Parts: sequence; structure tokens; C-alpha cells
Amino acid sequence: MLEHASRDELCACLDHLLDAAGNPGLLSTELKATLAEHAAGNYRVMMNIADELLAAAVERDLPSLDEKLYFDVFQPAQKPPRTPVKKR
Repeated sequence: MLEHASRDELCACLDHLLDAAGNPGLLSTELKATLAEHAAGNYRVMMNIADELLAAAVERDLPSLDEKLYFDVFQPAQKPPRTPVKKR
């Protein structure tokens, strides 16, 4: 059984993987911290979140990923306020 990884361990993992992929600047520092915090200590969760962000960045033709993209992808869509139905 694996223990929960710390935020620093998750960020170090991201740094290593980005270096190995040849693009260490792909994720902003703030986004790395956000991914590590929202992964709840789980490497697989962190990588799945990063995968969804990478797919969204490819669709949008973005050169790098940042927190703005994270919030665009994972923030629930804003529903317009309901107008009350008038009773007759």
C-alpha cells in the first residue's frame, strides 16, 4: 500500500517528468502547485488532471499551461439565474 505523497513530492515528480519530456516550462509554477494540492497525495489523480489539461491545451493550441486553463477546464459552467414563473 502506498502512502499519500506530499505536495513537494508531487511537484518534484512533475518537474522530473517535464524534464524527461524535454519541456520543463510547459506548466507554470503556480499550476504545478495547484495540481499537487488537488491530487490529494495521489500520483495517478495528479497525472489524470494534467492529462485533461494537456488535451484542452492542444485543442486551444496553447504553448504552455497555467492556472487560468485549470479554472477554465474544471470550473463548473455558470448557469444563468432562473427567472421566476409568474402564476396566473
